[in-house]
Amino acid sequence: MINHFLDKFKLHYNKTFIIYNEISYEYDWLIKNIDLCHGLLKNNNILSGEVVSLNGDFTPRTISMLFALIINNNIIVPLDYNHIKKNHNKSILAGVKHSISIDDLDNLTFTTNSIQFNHTFYIELRLKNHPGLVLFTSGTSGIPKAAVHDFTRLLKKFVESKRQLRTINFLLFDHWGGLNTMFHTLSNGGVVIAIKDRRPQNICLNIEKFKIELLPASPTFLNLLLLSEEYRNYDLSSLKLITYGTEPMPLSTLERVKNIFPNIKLLQTYGLIELGVLSSKSKNDNSLWVKVGGEGFETRVVNDMLEIKAYSAMLGYLNAKSPFTDDGWFMTGDQVEVDGEFIKILGRKSEIINVGGEKVYPAEVESVIHELDNVAEVTVFAEKNPILGNIVCARVRLIKQEEIKLFTNRLKTYCKTRLQNFKIPIKVMLVDEIQITDRFKKKRI
Repeated sequence: MINHFLDKFKLHYNKTFIIYNEISYEYDWLIKNIDLCHGLLKNNNILSGEVVSLNGDFTPRTISMLFALIINNNIIVPLDYNHIKKNHNKSILAGVKHSISIDDLDNLTFTTNSIQFNHTFYIELRLKNHPGLVLFTSGTSGIPKAAVHDFTRLLKKFVESKRQLRTINFLLFDHWGGLNTMFHTLSNGGVVIAIKDRRPQNICLNIEKFKIELLPASPTFLNLLLLSEEYRNYDLSSLKLITYGTEPMPLSTLERVKNIFPNIKLLQTYGLIELGVLSSKSKNDNSLWVKVGGEGFETRVVNDMLEIKAYSAMLGYLNAKSPFTDDGWFMTGDQVEVDGEFIKILGRKSEIINVGGEKVYPAEVESVIHELDNVAEVTVFAEKNPILGNIVCARVRLIKQEEIKLFTNRLKTYCKTRLQNFKIPIKVMLVDEIQITDRFKKKRI
């Protein structure tokens, strides 16, 4: 699979592959630096099949080293350079023997550890002489799970040529969403615009300055963009496509995005660390109904839960039991509605609130509350109750200060027109802090 990328790089050798720190680097530079990085692996005694962490971000040299590690058939653990404390525990869990760190100035540091780790999945990859990839779940419900992939299978989807786009790499380096964006862009001879500052103002500035065509983002970020109104201060006319995923999109947010950007195509994406990113097609730009699948993927719904069988599925977790059924289907944990070929993702099963036997999906309630004036952010969650089992609660950040009793009454009055009684928040809290994670997803804990 890697030869496909190298052939594409040669075909576009005189074109820009990345803009980093406002400097353009061409595909010819990438080809030469992949060779240089491969030489560095040999000089530092990094052998084929060994587990190597790559601590960095989307810099020219980090990307070059990533391709060199793939060519060298290493088992690669991508880690975000900005989270050193978290990375230490992940390195131990993954059995990392060599660490390569690349800072914001593209300086390299090599470290060798005394770890010997022979997991069954690693042995399988070494016997096939295939590169591997270890990705970590967010760990919001406990210790992050380490998913082991055969990298060759993940890369197969990029053989098919698609549109060349100038793409901002918004999603992070240690997550498949960010890597998927990079591989997709480079496999088609596009341009990656790498950024460090992911605040709305800087995103808009970069879209204007570098004529960005594709913005992959999370619903939480898009909500922040709307609140900031920074889109009014920049020329975003180059933008052709906004993709969104990683968490449920409130319908109210989607409708506002479409109203503000009527000429930009909106596409819901669906992917999981354990499977990769599926092909998707939204029913229309302002619909949450989406068709997912594509070559190498099959989908089915069992008891309202989405299950997927994928060629690119992980081999398994290093530190958790298998999430696959006996016949090889991955249990996503996402509850869905079905309408012919389309599904609507209602939310994670683990996040559903059970109120006296009735199901409440936080995203549905959050979408309604977002329709209220003066609401910046809202997070709906459960609180234990001796009679009902749980009650619905809402944590709200306002745009402007408002007396809590007046706001609570306003919220409940409006919710009565849009929601069944058991879905209306019993308890409402006003907070000042922004409710987002470092991945620009809603913070639910």
